[in-house]
Amino acid sequence: MSIELMLSSLIQLITSPYNLWMMTLGTAIGLVIGALPGIGGRLAIALLIPFIFGKDMVGGAVFLLSMHAVTGTAGQLTSIMFGVPGEGDAAATIVDGYPMAQKGEAGMALGASLMASGIGGVIGAAALGLLIPVIEPIVLKFSPAEFFFLALLGITFVAFVSGSAIFKGILVGLFGMMLAFIGQDPQTGIARYSDDFLFLWEGMDLITAVLAIFAVPEMIHLGVKGGAISAVSKEEAQTSVKAQLAGMMATFQHMWLVVRTSLIGVFIGILPGLGGSAASWICYGHAVQSCKKPSNFGRGDIRGVIAPETANNSKEGGSLLPTLFFGVPGSSGMAIMLGAFLILGIQPGPQMITEKLDLVWILIWALVVSNILAVIVMLFVTKPLVRLTFVRGGILIPFVLVIVVFGTLMAKGQWENLILLLILSPVGYALLRFDWPRPPFVIGIVLGSIAEESLHKAWALWGWDFFVRPLSLVLMGLIFATIAFAIYRGWKDKQEGTVHVVG
Repeated sequence: MSIELMLSSLIQLITSPYNLWMMTLGTAIGLVIGALPGIGGRLAIALLIPFIFGKDMVGGAVFLLSMHAVTGTAGQLTSIMFGVPGEGDAAATIVDGYPMAQKGEAGMALGASLMASGIGGVIGAAALGLLIPVIEPIVLKFSPAEFFFLALLGITFVAFVSGSAIFKGILVGLFGMMLAFIGQDPQTGIARYSDDFLFLWEGMDLITAVLAIFAVPEMIHLGVKGGAISAVSKEEAQTSVKAQLAGMMATFQHMWLVVRTSLIGVFIGILPGLGGSAASWICYGHAVQSCKKPSNFGRGDIRGVIAPETANNSKEGGSLLPTLFFGVPGSSGMAIMLGAFLILGIQPGPQMITEKLDLVWILIWALVVSNILAVIVMLFVTKPLVRLTFVRGGILIPFVLVIVVFGTLMAKGQWENLILLLILSPVGYALLRFDWPRPPFVIGIVLGSIAEESLHKAWALWGWDFFVRPLSLVLMGLIFATIAFAIYRGWKDKQEGTVHVVG
């Protein structure tokens, strides 16, 4: 891997007017799509594949990858300001981003999320470049057994994101896992808990569940409370570009957290089947777990914005790696991207290292440049949008609810999901009203299905022996250590008289 090849690929990207135009256009479209709830990167790729049909191989790949890479950067806009995630991957940002907006710190939260997204995207691309020579043995070491224990490790973070209400958090997490079992059995294909409702055969839609548990309850709460989202006046709030720059600088104050969560995001992105939502929630749980005093999480802690946002973008570099070199998509978005690559004439596989390494480096640089470009653009776009947090609830609530309905319909194009929205929204409001933690619900629904499917595969391959595989033993040790630490921290908080509920 030569420095000359890296530099020549960068020069080829930025000096070619066509490639530069395709990257800029893809970045702009990705930012717009990311801000629209329910669409997300997966649907965007599917919609735009006809646009790149017959286009130049490099330009078409750069366009789609740039577009997909920055959807997460814009997805935090509605998550922070209204509690409405742009896509499932942005849901974790709501937990602390929306409370910051309520405290008049929307500008600071947006600045932190933008910088965290940009740095995460750059680290993800850098990790992709560094791992090219060593990726094969790393990927081949992980089997369904390890995926199962990784999912369990993520589920143990329920204890941390529940604050002092660990018992309540476990119950809410189990409720989420219960809903994760709705749909077809991964082994037999028999529909479970769905009767004759065909729209449930693919499982509970994550976007609908998140909107029902977070967005709608917050709007109901705002309507009952009255006033605007921000609890402070426009004069007292931090909404200027200066506030956004302060949020960006706060990201550098937590640089070690940024690096850790970025690398975790890359790692999860590399492993096919876990997905971006898992990366965001696992990194959020890690941020809570690793801080000395987690009592501010769920109440507007900037670390709760930084951690999921870095993971949200860094995982794209990780998921691109197995997609390009093994033809195994690292996420559902990359599965669609794989089809687009084939249409463009790009044949993923080991030959990408031996014959097409220049193209690989162009795509890596496209990830880097598009993430930096997205941060610069969003920095100037967000200032006027932050003012929406001061609009009176009577005017804002109908607008937000329309966005919620639009997101629900666009997520899978099934109107029946509106019924699920109506059923789950009172549950979400009850959790909010009686101070029960809501993040464990999403952790349960995201990781429950991954754990079940991986368990079935691991059992079919090894039976009881999958418990004694070397990596399985290491992950089990981490799980028990995590549970023990959560119990110790809960006991310590109780001794100190700290009462804390996240979300």
